[in-house]
Parts: sequence; C-alpha cells; structure tokens
Amino acid sequence: MSGAERLSPATADRLPDSIERPGYDRAAQRTGIVHLGLGAFHRAHQAVYTDAAMSAGDRDFAITGVSLRSPAVAEALLPQDALYTVTQRSAAGERIALVGALREMLVAPRDGERLRAVLAAPGTSIVTLTVTEKGYHRGPDGALDLASVEAAGGTIYHHLARALADRRQSGAGGLTLVSCDNLAHNGAALATSLGAWLDRTDPGLRAWFEAECACPSTMVDRIVPAARDADLERTAAAIGLYDAAAVTTEPFMQWVIEDRFATRRPRWELAGAQLVADVAPYEFAKLRMLNGAHSALAYLGLERGHQFVHQAVGDPTIRAIVEPLMRDEAAASLTPAPEQDLGAYADALFARFANPALPHSLIQIAMDGSQKIPQRWLATLRANAAEGRRCPAILTALATWLRHVRGDGAPVNDPMAERLAALWREVGEGGVVSAFFGERGLFADHWQADAEDRAALDARLREG
Repeated sequence: MSGAERLSPATADRLPDSIERPGYDRAAQRTGIVHLGLGAFHRAHQAVYTDAAMSAGDRDFAITGVSLRSPAVAEALLPQDALYTVTQRSAAGERIALVGALREMLVAPRDGERLRAVLAAPGTSIVTLTVTEKGYHRGPDGALDLASVEAAGGTIYHHLARALADRRQSGAGGLTLVSCDNLAHNGAALATSLGAWLDRTDPGLRAWFEAECACPSTMVDRIVPAARDADLERTAAAIGLYDAAAVTTEPFMQWVIEDRFATRRPRWELAGAQLVADVAPYEFAKLRMLNGAHSALAYLGLERGHQFVHQAVGDPTIRAIVEPLMRDEAAASLTPAPEQDLGAYADALFARFANPALPHSLIQIAMDGSQKIPQRWLATLRANAAEGRRCPAILTALATWLRHVRGDGAPVNDPMAERLAALWREVGEGGVVSAFFGERGLFADHWQADAEDRAALDARLREG
C-alpha cells in the first residue's frame, strides 16, 4: 500500500465513513499555538485534545509545529498539508481518526525567520513543548547547563528568548509556555531554566517574562510507540491512502494541567483534560510508577533479550521485580490526591503494558537514561530513605542500568554516554557505585547511597 495515493485535503473525502473527521473548517482557523518538538507523542496527545476543542467550537487555535533539528517529520507532513491519522489499537480492535489541528510545519534551522514571526504574532497565545528531558539542557544537579545551551545553539531557550524580546517590544503580550515533558515540576523547571538563560543573555527581559508569562506544570500520559513500516502499511490498508505521518497509540490518554494561564486557551477539558490547582500528585505518580516501571522494563528486558514492553512485562522474572517497584516502592513514596487510587492505577498500568496490539520498543524507552533516572528512580529512593524504607527492586533495576551504560548489550543512546563510559573505565566495577551515587558522585544531588545500599548495588552488579 506504500504505492497508494497520499493522504491530503484533496483525497481526504475518499476515506471510509468509519474514519472520524475534524468538526470544523481547517482553512478558517488561525494559528494560536506553536508546538516545539513535533514528534509522534505530540501528534497523538496535545494535538488530539486541541482538535477536539476546535471541533466543539473553539476557534483560532491551529497549531504550528516545529521540528528543532531533524526535518523528517515536517517532510512527512508537508505533502499532506499537515493532515494525519491517529489509530487507537487494543486487543478489542482499532479506532481511526483524522486530525486537522496542525496547520503549518517548520524546521527551525531552515525556517528560523518564519518561526520568529509566528512566535511573535499577537494571535499566538500558547507554546507547548515536547523536547524530551535532554532538550532542557540541565546538568546532574538539575540547574541549567549554560555551556551546553551555548554549545548546542538553536535550543528552546534561544527561540523563546528571542520571542519574548520581540513580544515585549511590539506590545503583543506574554505567552503561556506549557511543558509536556517528563520532568518533575516541569513548568517551574522551564521557568527557572529560561530565567537563567535570560539572566545570561538579556537580564532586563526576565522581569517582563515573570510578569507577563506563565509556565503551568503538567502531567501527560499516553503510550505512543515509534512508528514502524508495518504500522504505516496497516494504516494504509485500513484507510485506502498512504499516511506517512500516521501515529498508532493506545485508547488511554491523560493530561493534567495546572490551571494557571497568562493567555486564552482551548477548552482542552472537553476532551478529558483535567485543570487542577496542583499537578504534583499526578505528576509524581506518573513519573515514579509508570515511567519508573517503564525504565525498569527497558533495561531488565533488554538484558534478558526482549524487544518490546509486552514481552518484558510477561517475563515472570522481570515481573517479580517491576511489580514491587511500582506497587510498594514507588507508591509508598507518594502523597496521592484524595481522588487518586494508586492500587487501581497500578492495575491499569500493568494492563496497558501488556497490550500485545501495541508493540512498544524497549530500546526507545532506554534512551537518555541519565536524564530520566533522577526523577523516575532516584527521587523514589530518596523519599523512601527519608522514611527508613529500602527499595531492593529499584536497586536491581539501577544495577542493570549501570551495566547498560558500561556498554553491555544494547547500544547506549544517551547525551552522557561518553562520560558514563569513561567513568566506568576510570574506576571499574569496584568503584562505580560510589562514583555515580556516593557523597561526591555524579548523581549525588539526587540521591546518595548509604553503606547498605552501596553493598546491595555492588552485589547486584556482581550477579549480573
């Protein structure tokens, strides 16, 4: 079916009647949102919520999507005028929807002036971000790594600082900046890091940013595997057209947003988003229970020869580690909101992980572990240690990650890969636990292993 005619506005009327369609005139919608990090997750999550809000009558919240580095996603969408499909897949079957919320695609390195213009436009009120943890350029202590930002160039900080300066000068007003990445207190983290960058580059702009803009924290949840050729072919067979930007996901999705906006916004709650005063209980439950278990499944599963999440969670040896990691260690570290049932949440997570209709690559989850384990595992270790509780399951997962970054088995895709490997070579197996998690260790700002935990980690490393 890859030779089939391409999905586009000109061919969309040929889609089967079973395909859901946007309930609004796409051409009549002006841009109201700029999204930085135009990957599959955004297309399966925030764009779906915005599509639903515009179908319910909200106007002028069309999205300009921005790829900060690679042109691949934009090039897949451009021939389709940004139309694409989202397939929800479970053991019960499929449900396919055409999404029209994206209206323009930019690649920052080649479309810099257009990006500057749309960020500065008075009609733009919101910037959403899914740039992954490493896109925030934070050091092991959580502070902005200014040298990393300067060396990288073209980061979110460069684009946002220029946009804020333009908007202050023109009188266009502030923006609401909505981080949708898996960082604890992601809104505050973005505000602090952007403020640090402004202090470095335009000190007078920080006060305007803090007075005129808002950075609400959020929790986002939907499992969105990287698209495979087989997924694209299956979608093409179902819709009768080739969609190079098709996304396959699960039926479940969740978005919890701190109700603190500086600007107008879509009514995302019409699609089920929760607007709350405090995101933290939801955010920590997701980071420590879902993401913490996901990372454990990734490293343990890869070490045991598995490829996908549903295979790893079905392995009794791995399940015996991940189950207490989630239900006992992670859950014990949390203070849930009154309406949160952590036991039911854990049940639902394991059911989602076991979905065989949605193959989720372990190597995809294993990427960038140095940026993920502080909030997924180390925060749980620290919180439990404060209450005198041990976390043997997390220590087992942590030892597996240490072997992974040494270079055992699967390729290491991590912004700190060279540094981690060099540390291994320098100190060897006997010193690596202290080098990573000791008093002066690389991750000491997040968690420091006491003598008992160091001994446990050493033992687990020797067992591996």
